[in-house]
Amino acid sequence: MARVEDVGAYILESLGRITAMKLQKLAYYCQAWSLVWEEGPLFDDEIQAWANGPVSPRLYQRHRGGFEIASIDGDASALSASERAVVDDVLKFYGDKSSQWLSELTHKEEPWRRAREKAGLKPGERGSAVITHEAMANYYSSLL
Repeated sequence: MARVEDVGAYILESLGRITAMKLQKLAYYCQAWSLVWEEGPLFDDEIQAWANGPVSPRLYQRHRGGFEIASIDGDASALSASERAVVDDVLKFYGDKSSQWLSELTHKEEPWRRAREKAGLKPGERGSAVITHEAMANYYSSLL
């Protein structure tokens, strides 16, 4: 199984320099769609429903303080062929979208909204509510 840092490194290798927000949202969609297409997580790390959308705290620690990210401490070559295929398919659909567009999309979708609602978080309020694999799998599989 890939590490979130490896997925991030692969995304950056594929797209080049992107904002930290876009990296986070793409990692989230890679995890969500892996749960649907592969019936399992792409990486073990949790994703939390932060005020600006889904965030992997572990990945955040790798790029903390940076606005645009060109590389992170991860190993893109560690991804298996099937893991790369999931990321590639996600990047084909979401890769050309702006970080703001991706953030707004996640705010409209059930997994992020429900995690924040369950935690009693108000709009813009900081929090660390976890977006569960079950919530992601259920929601995104309903879109197929």
